[in-house]
Amino acid sequence: MAQIKLDPFSDRLLRWWDEHGRQDLPWQQPRTPYRVWVSEIMLQQTQVATVIPYFERWMTRFPDLHSLAEAPLDEVLAHWAGLGYYARARNLHRAAGQCIEHHAGQLPLGAEELSALPGIGLSTANAIISQSTDRPAAVLDGNVRRSLARHLALDGWTGQAAVQKALWAEAEARLPEERGADYTQAIMDLGAMVCTRSNPDCSRCPVSGDCRAFNMNQVEMYPTPRPATRVSSKRYSMLMIRDDEGRVLLVKRPPSGIWGGLWCLPMGETMGEVEAELGLAQVRTRPLDVIDHRLSHIHMSIHPALATSVNASHVKCSSEQTWLDPGERASIGLPKPVSELLSRINDGDIQ
Repeated sequence: MAQIKLDPFSDRLLRWWDEHGRQDLPWQQPRTPYRVWVSEIMLQQTQVATVIPYFERWMTRFPDLHSLAEAPLDEVLAHWAGLGYYARARNLHRAAGQCIEHHAGQLPLGAEELSALPGIGLSTANAIISQSTDRPAAVLDGNVRRSLARHLALDGWTGQAAVQKALWAEAEARLPEERGADYTQAIMDLGAMVCTRSNPDCSRCPVSGDCRAFNMNQVEMYPTPRPATRVSSKRYSMLMIRDDEGRVLLVKRPPSGIWGGLWCLPMGETMGEVEAELGLAQVRTRPLDVIDHRLSHIHMSIHPALATSVNASHVKCSSEQTWLDPGERASIGLPKPVSELLSRINDGDIQ
């Protein structure tokens, strides 16, 4: 029986995208290098539906490289608060500054120059290039890795060097000669909309005809799962101190580590550790409800307490500190649990 000859992978994918793909995303209108860059960084480990309102607020405040580079980092982190993985925001700010200093205020459009900027890897660099210039360039984000691993029935975790090398080769071999911007969006949409992590809709897939995993009825076996990451559980104490004006003491976290660069309630593994940092001893407190918070590698059990007998003028914090009106919490970068506690104070739930 003669085998049916299929059109090239890119042709089938683009035909599908023309009819079913996402063509009204805010960073597509217009597809400028800056807008694409910001969207690609926001979309790392974050879904499109979550990113859209953040992206729109970001563009209102930081519409170009100059406005981002000139903004205080605290304000940048405040506009990022809630998206998580805050190193992404710090890298955006640093990269904007480097573009002003070394690239005449423009985002470079060479893969090597782009990849040299903080937070931009080769896949992100190529996504910026292809979507803003329409030049075809291979991308390999999570959605693309999953789709190609299934199409090839490629064994091995996609984060392994040998598997990555094979996927890069395939991604480059499948590029069209033109329509680079549309193809990049199309192959990312394929993984996000059809070739999903669980329950992929193979009946709607435009490239299932030669998908090896599909034809072997083994779609759920690919890609090979990532080796389990050990999640540790940690207990933290947070102390809430208010001054006579009702403002709350916040300290800036170190630039690296948990919530790097964000403003946080004084925090430590024990309340004694917190008191020592503030130059206090035997603080009388009222415990508040425990907060369970999950980071990628840590399950945090946060035990906040309200100080009931501390003179604000006696606090001597070794870290950078500020006193913030809870109603102004949106003005600086705060971890989600701290923002929620300040919201409860502002609403009168914590007296």
